[in-house]
Amino acid sequence: MNFYIIGSREIVLAFKMIGITGAVVENRSEALEVFNRVTGKGGLSNIPTEEHPRVLILSEDVACLIESEEVEWQKTGKFPLIVEVPGINGHIEGRKTLTDSIREAIGINI
Repeated sequence: MNFYIIGSREIVLAFKMIGITGAVVENRSEALEVFNRVTGKGGLSNIPTEEHPRVLILSEDVACLIESEEVEWQKTGKFPLIVEVPGINGHIEGRKTLTDSIREAIGINI
């Protein structure tokens, strides 16, 4: 498994059409449970280590629900890498995009 998506029903279905599996979540507790299971955090994973996704895709609305846990995971430097994508209603206003982060880090407009 290389990719895994956590998001709303519509986002997960769209990714499923291109062969990426995922989980539909509707609230923080569901999002946190799936996040912990997929990353193996807290020993909640029933996925063998070699089958953990290399890239975890979170819709922005889900990322907002588990923001502190996501940041803590990213600080570990372990796989899966986390990528955020806009939700079905588009980019959340006021949220920094990947391009914004790159621009900030290297000081060059892409």
